[in-house]
Amino acid sequence: MADQKKRLDSNVVGDFYVDGTCINCDTCRQLAPTSFEEVGDFSAVTRQPADERQMHQAYQALLACPVGSIGTEHSDTSRMKEAMASYPLHLEGGVSYCGFNSEKSFGANSFFIEHPDGNWLVDSPRYLTHLVEAFERKGGIAYIFLTHKDDVADAERYAARFGAKRIIHRADFDAAPDAEWVIEEADSIQVMPQFQVIPVPGHTAGSMALLYKEQFLFTGDHLWWDSRQQMLRAPSQLVWRKRVLLDSIQKLLDYRFEWVLAGHGDRTRLPVDEMRVQLRALVERRQPSKVPS
Repeated sequence: MADQKKRLDSNVVGDFYVDGTCINCDTCRQLAPTSFEEVGDFSAVTRQPADERQMHQAYQALLACPVGSIGTEHSDTSRMKEAMASYPLHLEGGVSYCGFNSEKSFGANSFFIEHPDGNWLVDSPRYLTHLVEAFERKGGIAYIFLTHKDDVADAERYAARFGAKRIIHRADFDAAPDAEWVIEEADSIQVMPQFQVIPVPGHTAGSMALLYKEQFLFTGDHLWWDSRQQMLRAPSQLVWRKRVLLDSIQKLLDYRFEWVLAGHGDRTRLPVDEMRVQLRALVERRQPSKVPS
């Protein structure tokens, strides 16, 4: 729970605020961009919600915050319940954002895929009764795809609850040493119809992307959308090997996809050709002559 005594001075006056426990993970800025912005080393409320849509988004951000840094001076129980009921938040084609980001993965996003041959969880949210019941209503979880070792969070608990198989790359196996399915390949592999695993080492040695229906690309910390600059970005810090990372980004030019669904950083949907242009531009920006070795 947020503490008004720790309310950051960077917040504007009004009901919603961020306190000093914020870890600046970007979750609130993704969900309620009209109300939350990065100010210094933290997120802050720079504009109070002005209508029902913005109010709903602010309550969604409050619930998704991994460390409970967002608070209200006067909580609205009805709006809180509506925001709670919105999770998992459907995006398109049976793909949803789970919400309830976990502090264990520094607030990384996780996603849920409804599929007739078994549902997938991509990385892990907090283990909460609300999500467990929501997943149960949708048929449970058959597979948990772990993009890399940093975003495992409560995957073990979800796997135990639903009897799901956790999928991780051998190079990041130490993060889930009892995982049921270990990817050994360095090249992409079609693990079942509509699902293709693409190893993308760079951020970590075992980073992987998941391509679903040649439409949705789940990227972990390998690639994300910068909503301010309106461009794709990739990590420049906390990188295992920069040259390998660039090769992994370039590898994605061989695939068709419309959505980039990232663990950290924003998500976006673009036409296939425009996505390819954005990806080529990222590769060009990250060439060795433009990136310190």
